[in-house]
Amino acid sequence: MKSKDIPLCVDLDGTLIRSDILLESLLVLIKKQPWIVFIIPFWLFRGRVFFKNEIAKRVDLNVQTLPYQAELVDFLKKEHATGRLIILATASHRKFADDVANHLGIFTKVHATDDDINLSGRAKKDLLVKHYGAKGFDYAGNSRADTHVWSMSRQAIVVNPGSGVLRDAAAQCEVSHTFEDRHPTVTTYAKELRVHQWLKNILVFIPMLGAHEIFSFSLWVDGILAFISFSLCASSVYLLNDLLDLPADRLHPRKRNRPFASGEMSIVQGMLLIPLLLASAFAIAVLWLPSAFLIVLLGYYLLTLSYSFWLKAIVLLDALLLAGLYTVRIIGGMAATQIGPSFWLLTFSIFLFFSLALIKRYSELLALKQRGQLTTHGRGYHVEDLVMLMGFGVACGFMAVLVSALYINSDKVKVLYHHPAFLWLVSPILLYWISRIWLIAHRGGMHDDPVVFAAKDKGSWAVAAVIGGLLWLAAI
Repeated sequence: MKSKDIPLCVDLDGTLIRSDILLESLLVLIKKQPWIVFIIPFWLFRGRVFFKNEIAKRVDLNVQTLPYQAELVDFLKKEHATGRLIILATASHRKFADDVANHLGIFTKVHATDDDINLSGRAKKDLLVKHYGAKGFDYAGNSRADTHVWSMSRQAIVVNPGSGVLRDAAAQCEVSHTFEDRHPTVTTYAKELRVHQWLKNILVFIPMLGAHEIFSFSLWVDGILAFISFSLCASSVYLLNDLLDLPADRLHPRKRNRPFASGEMSIVQGMLLIPLLLASAFAIAVLWLPSAFLIVLLGYYLLTLSYSFWLKAIVLLDALLLAGLYTVRIIGGMAATQIGPSFWLLTFSIFLFFSLALIKRYSELLALKQRGQLTTHGRGYHVEDLVMLMGFGVACGFMAVLVSALYINSDKVKVLYHHPAFLWLVSPILLYWISRIWLIAHRGGMHDDPVVFAAKDKGSWAVAAVIGGLLWLAAI
């Protein structure tokens, strides 16, 4: 019998798409109603069918933006064009399976989880045998759970198999095709963990440098431990944020290429990494750093959670919170090294980082305007806010310069610097730098987080070198 006369049954999660519908819909629900996490265990206690039904009642997914396995979809379209029956057979809820089938337009029939059955493993095998007969269908799958189905299939199509899955499939029936396009590398994990964003945590060293304690070995050790702790904690939040923002990220021209949004990394991997990173961050704080740092780290984590779930959707408050998170890193450095707080430094940082946070929002809105869109997805900004955001941002940047100028006349400067006159040159250089990065943003050249941009920008490095030289001359 020719292949075109044999129905081809296709799994959905991990096969047709490089993701998991159940987990995707669960994350959407948790972001919409965070308190639901306390009810979910009771749903699970009543069985997976009940669990999936409750989620499906409350969630709609944009199936058009799901990360489909492109090569497999092209193959299925060619098979469909020959007149072959293409069947979607999935453990996902029928609501979502029907949406996917309607979107692709190549499926003759859909078998999915409904009110009566959780269509997974043996249950899927029994249903397909009932409809198409033993060895009367081919099956495309990706996991060990599909081994039961392959045992009754004529041929197997294996997609992005886990360890040993391809061998298990070959032991059950002939493997006709394999499709593999998901191989996470070290670079993939580094990209998702935002290792490049760890540059922001260098701020923990600012109090030590400001207090002229750069030759204290013990303070450097405390500072490095604080840096690592903040970095691990921040990465856990980045992972959580990306998982909660999957639908919005897939609509963004750059964010849709992130490992979770593109399906390059699995949602399960993220769910395992989040508690591991978080536990490591707090273990460092508990074991080797002062209790004050632990309190600061906990406050930082709670603020980032509130940002991820609620505050990022509130206009201006989101930017102010981002500025606060930068400042919390400085406070964390003070707590870790037990250097007393400098209210001049904290005031300066709030104004400066609020300006930089507004640059980020301004650049995102400018990109939207260039694409002909009017509003941000999941946020309250409109393109007509561009002028106001620039006004707020430039004003805050100049306020930071004013604070730095007033600091020069403070009593603390007389104690720390022998030649404070050199410090007067810092203010115009800061004025130039802030004006420059706002001009770059206005011209559409700010594609990174402004702090990360500054870390890569040669002009910013030159400004930092000149300011560093002036501080050294003032101190000697």
